[in-house]
Amino acid sequence: MVLTGKLPKRRWWEWFATLPVFIILLTIILAGNSEKLHAQLLKAGEYLWQDYFLLRDDIASPECNPNLDIEAELNKLDAETDDLDMLFDDEPFNRKAARTSLEKSQALCVEKHRLAENNQARVTFAVKIFRSVEKSVAAISILTHRKQREILLLLLFICAITCSIRQQHIAFKPVITLLDQRVSATAQLLGNILLLISAWNYRDKVFQASAVVDYPDIFPLLITGFAILSAVSVYLLFKPRSGIKPGGTITHALLATPLYVIMALFAAKYFFLTEGHSAGLAIFFSLLIDQAGLFLNIGLYIWTGMLLKQTRLGERLFNVFKPWRMSPEVLAFVAIVIMALPTAYTGASGIIIIAMGAIIYKELRRVGARRQLALAATAMTGSAGVVLRPCLLVVLIAALNKEVVTDQLFDWGLNTFFTTIMVFWFFVFLTRQEKIRIAPAREAFPVFVQALRPLVPYAVILIVVYFLYVFLLNAYLDEFSAPVILPVMILGLVIYEKLYPKGISAESPQREVRSFEAAIRSASSEASIHIGALLLLMGLSFVLGGVVERSGLLGFFPHHFDSIWLALVFLIMVLIGIGMVMDPFGAVVLVSGTVAQIAYKNGIEPVHFWMMTLVAFELGYLSPPVALNHLLTKQMVGHAEATIAAQGGGNFWYRHERILLPLITMTTTLVLVSVVPILAAEW
Repeated sequence: MVLTGKLPKRRWWEWFATLPVFIILLTIILAGNSEKLHAQLLKAGEYLWQDYFLLRDDIASPECNPNLDIEAELNKLDAETDDLDMLFDDEPFNRKAARTSLEKSQALCVEKHRLAENNQARVTFAVKIFRSVEKSVAAISILTHRKQREILLLLLFICAITCSIRQQHIAFKPVITLLDQRVSATAQLLGNILLLISAWNYRDKVFQASAVVDYPDIFPLLITGFAILSAVSVYLLFKPRSGIKPGGTITHALLATPLYVIMALFAAKYFFLTEGHSAGLAIFFSLLIDQAGLFLNIGLYIWTGMLLKQTRLGERLFNVFKPWRMSPEVLAFVAIVIMALPTAYTGASGIIIIAMGAIIYKELRRVGARRQLALAATAMTGSAGVVLRPCLLVVLIAALNKEVVTDQLFDWGLNTFFTTIMVFWFFVFLTRQEKIRIAPAREAFPVFVQALRPLVPYAVILIVVYFLYVFLLNAYLDEFSAPVILPVMILGLVIYEKLYPKGISAESPQREVRSFEAAIRSASSEASIHIGALLLLMGLSFVLGGVVERSGLLGFFPHHFDSIWLALVFLIMVLIGIGMVMDPFGAVVLVSGTVAQIAYKNGIEPVHFWMMTLVAFELGYLSPPVALNHLLTKQMVGHAEATIAAQGGGNFWYRHERILLPLITMTTTLVLVSVVPILAAEW
């Protein structure tokens, strides 16, 4: 074991990448937990002090007089009324009615004074301490909720700037040569300037058209963010990074252009030249900001994955299967089944690849899986789990479409999940290179039990943290609470490993054990890169969806078909195409308002359509030429490793298994999910 002592010197951009991102992510977690904590504090306050809601604020002493001389007041009113009667000839003063009114007012005044005195007497030092804590927690929750959009923009641009400086945006290939860097930087400069111009014009239009602007703070952040990204592009253009190779070819250089820039240039051509609507880019990009809570959760999930990468949980989990001496195909199947659950919580296959892809690939390779199969399984890691409870993507579908509810979608989703994993198993069985093998139970089971023991502390920590949330905050691991609970759970695992590193030392003598600070810094640094790359890509996916929507492209296609089968073929092609170029959340928004209506009009059941849509999206994310999930996989495992895998031998299938296996699996699943319900209905 190598224990790190003195930390390596950190450059300025490492501080910029890690410390602010770490603070923002902790703030989001604190805010999310503070909502639940505040609710529990209110319950505790009511339990400790009856009518605690009355004690939360001091009741000021009333200004009315509880000892009013009613007779004197009546005489005064009588005199005043006599003078008015002489002027206006009104009715005479009703002394009896006035007395009744004054008596009621005095009784009310006495009650107000009693309540104020009672309140002041009950507000003890303990109450003051408790309510100051309770109000502080409430203030944190309210302030963070109100500033969600600004927090998201800060997180997005800090991470995007870091990602740009380190040249790790999502692209078809990484920046390797000097020509790659110059072409990529030039394209980024043009794309970022166009986004900057659009944001500036968007601000002007909003402030000119409305006297009251709902969220004025987002415009300076948008403009400043794109301005800094533009400045970084200029810096990269004239300052190549150290160690970059000379030369390069224009074809490879164009492939190094980030996907978000390609989307920005394509959308700018439409909005600037076709529509003459320069603010369009920023308007549709701001749809990302409108769903700030959702995309902040995505940032938390990515950070959680990077924290998990700092632990040995993945390695120890796969060690459990080692005694069974499974063939690579069986282990790849097991990995996809295991990863379905975390995918269901994160809500998108791309997020789980970023969070867990490196761990999955490394562990599959460590137990003997061939590179092409390991890459295929990693790219498919989340494809089966996006239809399971409590996936946020399914919740979003139900929120946007009144024709379906989450229970229906999740019921169908369970069947779709089993279909996907069975189809995957069929094809890995069919294309196996050796016999499917599993060690005899009498040999494997004792070692299996032994391999489970290192997992016990992890399980205990996870269970303890979970039940602390349940009993103290009444929070459960559902789609709403998971983003703020999971990071706390994984932080507990990181702390455990740093406090008790003996197990790591015994298992891996050469393994480097980082300090807690170094592990958190490394996780935050990696997370900042992936958050910036993914959120920028998601924002431009909304812009691309805006182009499709405003151009009326789908209007050129027929909305009514002579046969349900023709409608099915058309919808499948459109949905796969959307999945190839858009992130799932932006794609769901686009499909809900356009393609879904075509499906309903042609007799396709809403639940059936949305299951078909989710599978078609996953097929799109695995389909060339973009193949987003493969790009994310390559980014996580490393370009060098992917290049070695591409140079592998064997027949055509094994040379291209990383592409062919996911494609044929998801295509077959899509056909089954699309066709079988219609055949069943007709028969």
